[in-house]
Amino acid sequence: MSMFCFQCQEAAKGTGCTRVGVCGKKDDLARMQDLLIFVLKGISYYAVEAEKLGINVDVANSFVYNGLFRTITNANFDKAVFVKDVEEGLKLRDQIKAAAEHAGIEFPSELPDCAVWSAATEAEFEIKSATVGVLATENEDVRSLRELLTYGLKGIAAYTEHAANLGYENSEVFSFMYKALAATVDDSLSADDLVALVLECGKFGVDAMALLDEANTSTYGNPEITSVNIGVGSNPGILISGHDLKDMEQLLEQTAGTGVDVYTHSEMLPANYYPAFKKYDHFVGNYGNAWWKQDKEFQTFNGPILFTTNCITPPKDSYKDRVFTTGASGFEGVKHISGEAGKKDFSAIIEMAKTCEPPVEIETGEIVGGFAHNQVMALADKVVDAVKSGAIKRFFVMAGCDGRMKSRDYYTEFAEKLPQDTVILTAGCAKYRYNKLPLGDIGGIPRVLDAGQCNDSYSLAVIALKLKEVFELNDINELPISYNIAWYEQKAVIVLLALLYLGVKDIHLGPTLPAFLSPGVAKVLIDNFGIAGIGEVEDDIKMFMGA
Repeated sequence: MSMFCFQCQEAAKGTGCTRVGVCGKKDDLARMQDLLIFVLKGISYYAVEAEKLGINVDVANSFVYNGLFRTITNANFDKAVFVKDVEEGLKLRDQIKAAAEHAGIEFPSELPDCAVWSAATEAEFEIKSATVGVLATENEDVRSLRELLTYGLKGIAAYTEHAANLGYENSEVFSFMYKALAATVDDSLSADDLVALVLECGKFGVDAMALLDEANTSTYGNPEITSVNIGVGSNPGILISGHDLKDMEQLLEQTAGTGVDVYTHSEMLPANYYPAFKKYDHFVGNYGNAWWKQDKEFQTFNGPILFTTNCITPPKDSYKDRVFTTGASGFEGVKHISGEAGKKDFSAIIEMAKTCEPPVEIETGEIVGGFAHNQVMALADKVVDAVKSGAIKRFFVMAGCDGRMKSRDYYTEFAEKLPQDTVILTAGCAKYRYNKLPLGDIGGIPRVLDAGQCNDSYSLAVIALKLKEVFELNDINELPISYNIAWYEQKAVIVLLALLYLGVKDIHLGPTLPAFLSPGVAKVLIDNFGIAGIGEVEDDIKMFMGA
C-alpha cells in the first residue's frame, strides 16, 4: 500500500485509506504528515528529559501543537508546508538535545529512531516517510492505543492553538503533550500503561477546552441566545470558515466601512453568538450548512472564502481562485495569508470581494443558537422546574461532527422521532443534520440547545456537571442525560476522552466505531465504559428512554 490512514470516520471500507484519502489527501502528503508526527515524537523525547532538569523548552510549544493541528483531517493539504516543518523540526529537536546535554544529561546509547534519525533533502524525507506510519507498530492493541492517544493530542492541539492566539496558555498541557508523544515510542510501556495515558489525555483535554472557553469568553463575552440570519444581503461578501475567533475579529475590523459583508460558514457559525461581534453591522449571518457541502455552497456564494482552520475539502476549479487559507489550514495552489495571530493583513481578500457579485440566496429565515454554559445556567431554574414537573423527561447530547455518509441521515431521523418531552444538547457540526427542523420548544425552552462548535463542547460538560450539583446527585450518570454522539475527526476523539475522564458512561458513538480501535481496545472501552455503536433509530430511542 502507498499510504495508510485511519484517523477519521470515513476511513475507506471502515478499515483505512491505502492509496488516497477519502478526504482527498494524496499518498505522498499522507506519508509526509506521518513523518512530521515522527519528528514531533523525537522533539518530545528530548523535551521530557530536559524538563526534568528544569530546562525551558517553550521554544518547542507552538511548533508541536501547530504540527499536530495541521495533520488533523481536512486541515492542510499543502505538502510543501510539511516538508518545511520536518526540516525545522529536526533542527529544533537537535537544539533541545544539545541544551539537555549541556545541562549534564547523558542519554543512553540506544535511543528511539525518532530521536536520532536525520536527513537534509526532500528525497531522503520521502524514503523515510514510507517507514514511520501507523503500521510501524506491529502489535495491534499497542498500535490502537498509541493512535488513540495521538489523535486525542491532535484535538488538544487544536484547542491549545486557538487559546494561544488569544494569549492564553497552560504549561501543564504542553508538558503532557511531550510526555504522551514520547510514550508512543516507548516499547517498555504495557497496554495498561497506555490505557492510563489515554484517560490522562482526557483530563488534559478538559483543561485545554476550559482554557479555550476562558480565552473566548474573556475576550469576546459569553455567547448569548441569538437568532442568526441565514439569508443574504445585497452587498458583495466574504465567507469565513474554521474556528479561529481572532481571525474572525480581524476580518470584521478590516472590512468595516468597505461595503463588503461578512458571513460565517459551518464551523464559524458560533461567532454569531458572541457579543463583541454583534457591533459590526456588516456581519450579516451564516451562509450554508455543514463543511462537506462547501463544493456546492461556495459556488453560489460568489465571493472569496477564508479558511482559518479545518475543514477544507479539495476545492473545485470553478471557485479555487477565490479560496484563501490562514493559520493551520492550507491547500496546494491556494493563496495563504501568513502572519502572527492578531497581525494578519486580509486586504487581498477584501479587494477581491469588491469585484464579486453578492451571494446567491440559497435559503431564508433564522436559526437559534448561543446556548453555551453561561446562558443555560441563566435558565437553570426554568430547566430544573421542567425536569421536576416531568415536562422534560430526558436530555440527549448529540454533539460531534457531520460527514458525507448516507448513514448520517440516522441523526436527522433520530431528532425527528425523539419524544416531545426531550431536549437535544448539541455542539459541533453534527447539528446541521437537525438544527433547521421545526422541533418546537418545551415551555419556552427550545428543544435544540446549540452551544456552538466542537470547540464549545466544554459547555456540554459544564452543563451536565452543574445539573448534577443542582439535583444533588453523586454520579453524573444518574442524570436524565443520554449521549448519542456523531464523530468524524480528532477533535471529536478528545471530546470522547474528556467525557470518559469525567466519568460519563454508556456513550453511543456513530455512525461507525473508529477503525483505529482494535478488537482488544474496543473491548476495554465497552467493558469499562459501556461504549456502544448505533442501531435502528426507533430501537435506539426505546433503549435510551428505558421503554
